[in-house]
Amino acid sequence: MLSDVEFTRYSRQLMVADIAETGQQQLKNAQVLIIGAGGLGSAVGLYLAAAGVGKIVIADNDELEASNLQRQVLYRNSDLGCNKALAACAQMTALNSLNRYRAVTSQLTGIQLALEVEQADIVVDCSDNFATRYAVNHACFEARKRLISGAAIGWQGQLIAFDFGVGVGPCYQCLLPEMVQTHSDIQNCRSGGIVGPVVGVIGTMQALAVIKAIVNAGKVGFKQFSQFDGLQGQWQQLEINADENCTVCGDHKLVNGGAV
Repeated sequence: MLSDVEFTRYSRQLMVADIAETGQQQLKNAQVLIIGAGGLGSAVGLYLAAAGVGKIVIADNDELEASNLQRQVLYRNSDLGCNKALAACAQMTALNSLNRYRAVTSQLTGIQLALEVEQADIVVDCSDNFATRYAVNHACFEARKRLISGAAIGWQGQLIAFDFGVGVGPCYQCLLPEMVQTHSDIQNCRSGGIVGPVVGVIGTMQALAVIKAIVNAGKVGFKQFSQFDGLQGQWQQLEINADENCTVCGDHKLVNGGAV
């Protein structure tokens, strides 16, 4: 049941027909895992906390640097040098103390990643590297969880959503098959730069997708790849097809290092 305080706080959201009291209760009961507390995670964390998502787990092992503040709007100067996940929880608590927050300050890998994914209703990938994206994709597929993935660099942003509930693809690896990448191939905000509002756009769209998925409203865009061009202010979408040879979701998945 929603309390009187919650009815007041979320009154404008409760007025939305596709949410109403039932949807707000669903948000309150939900647990969302945010992997990465940078620019994308800032927008996702702020909007999900404000929306009343009952439990938010946020994972990041980095410390906040001055160069992060240009786009990671969840933080303040006083957070410099602090672990991002801990600082994120403090800021989200200051915004909305009705929710519960938990910080994971170590890099999520292996069994710990699998356990955190298993506990979540939805996973939001806000990481900034391919190794983490592939690992999160695999963990979500194995746990049959919904995954909302985002990325941004320069003026460009990407949004991808997968629903692995029925145990079939496509998955992130179908879109971008994992391969050996040299150091020069890898681009991120540190090497390629980023326009702050671009991560805000993608992170906000990730948060919107999470809310729609929880309350089962509208179109989330599962199996759809959306590309945002911030310079031109345009979106492009394409459907993602499953790859039957995908080593994660295909008919020839790798098991213990060998093909089935």
